[in-house]
Amino acid sequence: MVAIEPDSPAARAGLEPGDEIVAVNGEVPRDVIRWQLLTDDAEVPLVVVRDERRFDVIVQKQFGEPMGAEVHAAIFDKVQTCDNHCEFCFIHQLPKGMRRSLYLKDDDYRLSFLYGNFTTLTRFTELDLERVLTERLSPLNVSIHATDPDVRADILQNRRGAVSLRWLRALLDHGIEIHGQIVVCPGVNDGAVLDDTLAGVLERFPELSSVSVVPLGISRFSTQPRMREHTLGEAQRVVDLVVEWQERFLAALGRRMVFAADEYYLMADQPFPAADTYEGFAMHEDGIGMARTLELEFHDPTITEATGPRAGFFAWVDGAPADGYRAPRDGSPALAVSSGTVEPTPVSLSVRRDAPIGILTGTLGAPIITPLVASVGRSDVRVIPVPNDFFGGNIGVTGLMVGEDVARVLEEEPEGHRYLLPDVCLSRGVFLDGMNVADLPRPVDVISTDGTALRTALERI
Repeated sequence: MVAIEPDSPAARAGLEPGDEIVAVNGEVPRDVIRWQLLTDDAEVPLVVVRDERRFDVIVQKQFGEPMGAEVHAAIFDKVQTCDNHCEFCFIHQLPKGMRRSLYLKDDDYRLSFLYGNFTTLTRFTELDLERVLTERLSPLNVSIHATDPDVRADILQNRRGAVSLRWLRALLDHGIEIHGQIVVCPGVNDGAVLDDTLAGVLERFPELSSVSVVPLGISRFSTQPRMREHTLGEAQRVVDLVVEWQERFLAALGRRMVFAADEYYLMADQPFPAADTYEGFAMHEDGIGMARTLELEFHDPTITEATGPRAGFFAWVDGAPADGYRAPRDGSPALAVSSGTVEPTPVSLSVRRDAPIGILTGTLGAPIITPLVASVGRSDVRVIPVPNDFFGGNIGVTGLMVGEDVARVLEEEPEGHRYLLPDVCLSRGVFLDGMNVADLPRPVDVISTDGTALRTALERI
């Protein structure tokens, strides 16, 4: 246990931070999913190890009441790593020297369920299927990329890629909600191949909840000769294909199902679709409809709850560690574990609330935020794009901004201004390159990455 909530059932039972739980009701749980199911009962027998001493504890509580104990990780056994060798995989495009956790390449259906990660199902087994169906681990996110077996095997650089979509069919047959994704690589699975893939989705997997079509990201560290940026014409063709297939899905299924990422509309120099065409923004965290939700939230003061990432199961599971989408982003609501208690971490705030405002964002975020700022007629507010020199290539999303690049831009900015930094580029106040937000050359206000937070920040003068 890494933390025990005061006055919780776990605390009343005598559990302490640092205790090792080796069994729950006679079973060794594999992950936080099983932990939750085993600890839901009103009486939870535990086998505990403390200071090399082993003893039994029974936690008494109401059925379904949280125990109030935070575990150390989401997966207690070994994470199922990915044995594909996708040329577009961004993990292979990371520079050396970053923190080790960033290099973990998983293909684990449990992390798909918990965090929204995508799995190719190439390492999925009959036992995995049995567990997903028995425990109703839904929804899951599945990487499709192509429905043609040979093309999919080529993209994944794994011969099992040709047959692993049989598991997708089995999951759908048993009512598991699945969101699909197609990462489009120009010259590999775009054009006629993408057209064939969407036809295959309609024919073989019409029960899919949604399909996201997203462009590959290429950093300057990529060594794959086939991977390149889209041309303007290629991006426009992807958008056109998605629109054509939305009409076909709508006619056949009564819903559009397939959606292009916001990046495609920016690359194709085309306007974003109307908000109602996104059918509820089911894959908002996959870059689908973020621009429209930001616009809606910014202009509508009655919207008090931002769309944000959908954490799913992890939003309520008792004891789940604050990782992935559940992790505190900006530091103001962050929880720091200290001596078994949970305390708020202070956030860095600018001194002058009436100072001119600069909004820091990625180069792809700038054209989305700029018209919003222009609409309020504020001459004292400007958008500051942050070129991503750290990763280079075509990386321009705000979530991949690093401290080194933000610091370089801020060095050229005047002192005494308010600078707004979106929390999506931080995890517990730390950028991907390891720099802490407190180390930036100018103080910043870290705000949630949504239109409501941006509107509120501009109003606080």
